[in-house]
Amino acid sequence: MSRQPIVLSPDLLRMQNEGYDLDIRGGYLLVRDVPYVDSSGIIRLGILISKLELSGDKTVKPTDHVAYWTGEHPCHSDGSKSTAIQNSSAPQDFGDGVKADHTFSAKADYRDYHHKMTTYIARITGEATKLDDSVGARTYPAIPADDDTCVFKYLDTATSRAGIGAVNGKIAGQKIGIAGLGGTGAYILDLVAKTAVAEIRIIDGDVFSQHNAFRAPGAPSLEDLEIRPHKVSYFAALYSNMHKGIVAHDVFLDETNVALLDGLDFVFVCLDRGPVKRAVVDRLVANGTPFAEVGMGVVLHDGQLGGIVRLTTSTADTREAAAPHISYADDDGAANEYATNIQIAELNSLNASIAVMRWKQLFGIYRGARANFYTGYSIGSGEIVHEGPE
Repeated sequence: MSRQPIVLSPDLLRMQNEGYDLDIRGGYLLVRDVPYVDSSGIIRLGILISKLELSGDKTVKPTDHVAYWTGEHPCHSDGSKSTAIQNSSAPQDFGDGVKADHTFSAKADYRDYHHKMTTYIARITGEATKLDDSVGARTYPAIPADDDTCVFKYLDTATSRAGIGAVNGKIAGQKIGIAGLGGTGAYILDLVAKTAVAEIRIIDGDVFSQHNAFRAPGAPSLEDLEIRPHKVSYFAALYSNMHKGIVAHDVFLDETNVALLDGLDFVFVCLDRGPVKRAVVDRLVANGTPFAEVGMGVVLHDGQLGGIVRLTTSTADTREAAAPHISYADDDGAANEYATNIQIAELNSLNASIAVMRWKQLFGIYRGARANFYTGYSIGSGEIVHEGPE
């Protein structure tokens, strides 16, 4: 079954976004799991069927008011036969696995298939809701992606429901790198995996240890931790459930392998150690690749944590201004509580969110000043400061 008519037809897409379980087979539109009442007064599920008229892969106004039904004849809530729809009860086989037990005829000038199908559903399901007001035909099923060009394993219905496909499409097809899968890098992966980029290249040679579990997205099991998986293996397996473009490199970056960063459209630099970060930054600058460098400085003072969460964005227009804000100091000093196992996942996720929003801003998804090259969040004051051109 091709879902292309659903994607291209506003009436079908509206039904999908509203949670109806749609199927298209052999020129017929099917709505599955429609609740109805049978002759015994029991709520059951049936399938509503309509011929589907298309121009190319897009629906046109229905010229046929007839619908078909797979299941017992729908009844009133007391079990008496429904008279809300005229019908014939001769079974029919339309081919391609589409079979109907009844034919319905509710005459009306239907504007589109949303109007037609929801009109029938209301007449059928209304009796079931009299018995149980929690039932309904909006089941919000999981929808697999049947298009080989789609980067997701299942459809991004969040974007279509919000009507922002054209906006989110501004980064579709990009190749994104994440250098380092510590707390912030892992949260960045979590967010980027929900976008239609073509590739997400993750690079880290470290093991996913127990302390990592407390500053990373998700909830690994004890069994997951006991096998001591490498970070890229663990996260690639997790996010490949959703995104097809995860490419894992189980290595520590250094000056001998920074070519792994070549060919990318944007890179998130999530590294602690100065010499490695310098080699990475030098390579990205030489390649002309825009990147975001993230970090934080958290200190313990008088029994409380304070400090900053920061982001430096380097693009062709901000290279010189951004350079002094990139920290090459190793983040393992005794005064930096971030180097311990204190759980500060909220700061990692905040750092990641700021970085991903900045990336999207650069490519026109979010409004804002594209020339800003530094963002800092003060834990103590809650203030966010930005630096851009004078």
